Amino acid sequence: MNYESITTQSHLAEFCEKISSESVIGFDTEFVSEDCYRPELCLVQVAAGDHLAIIDPYPIGDTRAFWDLLVTPGRTVVAHAAREEIRFAYRYTGKPIAGLFDTQLSAGFVGIEYPASLGTLVQRLVGTTLPKGETRTNWRHRPLTKDQLTYALHDVTNLREMYDKLLIDINELDRLEWVQEETMRLQNKVIDAETSENWHRVSGSSGLKPRQLEIVRQLWLWREDVAKSKDRLPRRVMRDDLIVELARRGSADPKKIRGIRGLERRNFQDQYDAIAGAIDTALKTPDEDLPRRTRGRSRNASPMLSQFLSTSIACISRQHKLSPAIVGNSDDVKDLLAYELTPRRGTPTPALLEGWRGEIVGKSFRKILEGKLAIRVADVTEDQPLEFFDCETSV
Repeated sequence: MNYESITTQSHLAEFCEKISSESVIGFDTEFVSEDCYRPELCLVQVAAGDHLAIIDPYPIGDTRAFWDLLVTPGRTVVAHAAREEIRFAYRYTGKPIAGLFDTQLSAGFVGIEYPASLGTLVQRLVGTTLPKGETRTNWRHRPLTKDQLTYALHDVTNLREMYDKLLIDINELDRLEWVQEETMRLQNKVIDAETSENWHRVSGSSGLKPRQLEIVRQLWLWREDVAKSKDRLPRRVMRDDLIVELARRGSADPKKIRGIRGLERRNFQDQYDAIAGAIDTALKTPDEDLPRRTRGRSRNASPMLSQFLSTSIACISRQHKLSPAIVGNSDDVKDLLAYELTPRRGTPTPALLEGWRGEIVGKSFRKILEGKLAIRVADVTEDQPLEFFDCETSV
């Protein structure tokens, strides 16, 4: 396989200039994430027109020239399951990828399984099988072998053909705007996770009082700072259950903190004062500035109705050649039911009532709740044998 090996900033700048005129650029990354604060970029593979390249960030150092190209409008950027690629682009440039086409995401809009692996999509769309021999590769290791590099390149060599075939199906169904809407939603979600305080995701904190939640928040901020400075996974700095226990106790006394089982370990010995300081900040926070518990979903809806509508997502999705997993799940259904049956001022519009989901699912669910949409067995031989029909127009 002929490709360019890019190991200097000057070569990278030259390569980016060469491919900047291409209408479609396909790329993928290899990274390590299991032992560091943020995923570590180890390799970038690129396929654009007749150009095939591997960018090695270790000898290059700063790969921003490539990411600047991807966030500049004027082309389509094709990637598969691009969550981490979006994250890398944002970290280097502070911007989303311009013209992103995620093959995994897009496949869900033409009825293909979601989320489908790259190998599954390549087999279905291109008819070839990807090699699997290097799935456990340590991408930090240098030098990489010829087999490892060939394996990495196979992740991008089929992207253009996959894009072309998916785009035909998407345009036939007139869903390009839907795909673009959902792609931007994905990018915004990833960027929001990069920029927001995600302390509310601390496991076990949902039932805590406002003052306790503020302790969770301050300890989360402390944990993030330590994890970033030491390049460690945050939960390896302090487990969620220990944060929740500290919040429940509500004491900034270092002696009492040290007495909690799990916090007497060696790695906390030089952190007791910092932990106490974080808790003390929370205890001194004015009442009006404390976080508030989010309201739970309404429990007025019948569990049977929730279950029925959750099943209905699959039925409605299949009727419209959409992958059910890309449309919504049982939590989305509960949000919709709470919104419709027990409306509260200020409650955000549920995902199933917004955008293309509102057109496909939201309108149908509202008709179901009004008794205007019925269900019947369409074909007992199909995996999805049910279909909905409009009671008012059917004879």
